[in-house]
Amino acid sequence: MRSFRGSHVLVAALALASGPALAQHEHDHAHVAPEKFGQVHFPTSCNPQVQPVFERGLALLHSFAYVKAATVFQEVSAKDPGCGLAQWGVAMTYFHTIWGPPTEDEFTAGRTAAQKAAALGAPSARERDYIASIGAYYQGDGVAHPARVVAYEKAMAGVDQRNPDDHEAAIFHAVAILGVAYNSPPDKTYARQKEAAKILNRLLTVEPEHPGIAHYMIHSFDYPELAEMALPAARAYARIAPSAPHAQHMPSHIFTRLGMWKESIESNLTSAQTAQAWIAKTHAGATAFDALHATDYLEYAYLQTGQDAKARELVDNVARVTSFDVPQFAAGYALAAVPARHALERRAWKEAAALTPQPATFPWAKYPYAEAIVHFARAVGGARTGDLEMARHEVAKLAEIQASLKGQKGFDWATQVEIQRRAAASWLARAEKKDAEALVLMRSAADLEDSTDKHPVTPGSILPAREQLADLLAELGQPAAALAEYETSLRSAPARLNSYDGAARAAERAGNKQQAQAFHERLTALCSGSVPARVAGAITAAK
Repeated sequence: MRSFRGSHVLVAALALASGPALAQHEHDHAHVAPEKFGQVHFPTSCNPQVQPVFERGLALLHSFAYVKAATVFQEVSAKDPGCGLAQWGVAMTYFHTIWGPPTEDEFTAGRTAAQKAAALGAPSARERDYIASIGAYYQGDGVAHPARVVAYEKAMAGVDQRNPDDHEAAIFHAVAILGVAYNSPPDKTYARQKEAAKILNRLLTVEPEHPGIAHYMIHSFDYPELAEMALPAARAYARIAPSAPHAQHMPSHIFTRLGMWKESIESNLTSAQTAQAWIAKTHAGATAFDALHATDYLEYAYLQTGQDAKARELVDNVARVTSFDVPQFAAGYALAAVPARHALERRAWKEAAALTPQPATFPWAKYPYAEAIVHFARAVGGARTGDLEMARHEVAKLAEIQASLKGQKGFDWATQVEIQRRAAASWLARAEKKDAEALVLMRSAADLEDSTDKHPVTPGSILPAREQLADLLAELGQPAAALAEYETSLRSAPARLNSYDGAARAAERAGNKQQAQAFHERLTALCSGSVPARVAGAITAAK
C-alpha cells in the first residue's frame, strides 16, 4: 500500500488532548494480551494446518481490517497454493461492501485474486459457490459499482439458499443486502436494513461471539429511528473483537445516534490507540486512517459536551499529521471535518474562513466531497464575517464540486454537497440582506437533508441544516419558529450542545420560561455542570 513519509503520530498527540483517559488506556494495554477478533467457523477443504489462519483472516475481514486480512489470506495461499478459498479471501478484502467503490488499483487486485480463485476452484459445490459470488462482483468491464454490488448480493442469496446450515453464507448475504441499501436511493422505511437485521438476529444466539453479526447489526440500525435497537450489539462488538480498531470504534456510531457522548469518547479513544499500535511496526511515524476516523467522532463528542480545550488539541494534532498508512477516503474526510467542526460549532467564523485543505500532500482530488467540507466552512465563515467576495467564491466552488459528483453511482455525495451549498448560499443571502431568499435556501437545505441518509464514515453533518435553519429564524426575530426547528433537529441529531443552547434562548425570547429552563438544565447536564464560555451567556440570560 502507498504511504506518506512523516514523523507525527496521532496517538501521541491524542495523549496530550485526552490526558488521564488515554494514559489509563495505555496502562491497560501495557500488558499485551493475545489478539482477539471473535470466533468464526468456516469449514474448508484446504490443508487442515491452514484452517485456523484462514478463520483468523475471515474474522479480520468481518471487522473491515482489510489490509491485515489480505496479508493473512496470502499467508494461507503461500502455505497451501491449491486453496482457492484463500484467493477468494484476498478478493473479498478489496470489496468494501459498505464503505464505497474500490480504487482502480484495488479493483484490479481484487479481480486478479477472484480470477485466481476461479482457476484454482474447490472440491465442494459450497466453496465454488463462494468463489463464484465474488466473481459476480468483479466480472465485466464498464459496469458501475452499484450494479456489481447487486450482482454480488444476488449471488450470495443463492449461496445462502443452497446452504441453509452455513451461518457464514447467511452473514455474508446480510452484509451484501446492506451494501445494496447503501448504494441505492434513500428508503426511509429501511426495508433492506431490516431484512439484513432479521437474518443476523436469527444467528445472534447461535453464534454470540461472531464479530460480523454484531458489526453488521450496528450498520443495520445506524439511523436515528432505529439506533436504540442496536445498543446490545454496540456494547457486545467491542468485547467480541477487542483487538480490532474498527470493533472499538463501531459502537460509537450508535452512541452518537443516541447522544451518548461519554461512551462515544471512550470507544474512540480505545480505537485510536489500537489503530496506532497496529501500524507501529509496518508504518513507522505514520497515522492510521482508523485513528483519524476515530478522531472525527472524538471531535464531535468533545464539542457536544463543551470540552473545547480537548477538541482544540485534537485540531492542532490533526494539523501536524503528514503521514498515513492508507491515504483513503475516511482519512480525508476526518482531515477536513475535524477543523471545520471545531470552527463552525464554536461560531468561530474567522477561523472557519481561514481553513484550507491540509496537508497539501493528501490526494484531495480523489475525494472532492471531503474537500467540499473545507469550502463549506470557508463560505459560511466568509458570509458571517462580511467577506462576501470570499463567500461567493466558495459557494461557487461548492456548486462546481456538486456538478462534478452529479450522476456518479454509489453513495450520493452530490446531494450532500448540494445541502452544504444551499446552506452556505443562505448565509450569503442573509449577509446581503436578502432575508426571504435566505430562508427559502436554508429551508430547502434542511428538507433535502431530511430526505437523505448520512454516509457511515461520518458521525453527522458538519452542521445539521435544520439546526442552521433554527439559527437563522432566531436571528430574524422568529423565536417560536426557531424553537420548533431546534426541537425537530434534535430528533435526528440528539443531545447537540448548540441545539440545546439555541432552543433555550428561543424559548426564553418566545416567553416560554418553563421550556427555556428545561433546555438550560439539559445544556448544563450535557456539559457536566460546566458550560464553555461560548454558551455561558445562555445560562446567565435565564437567571
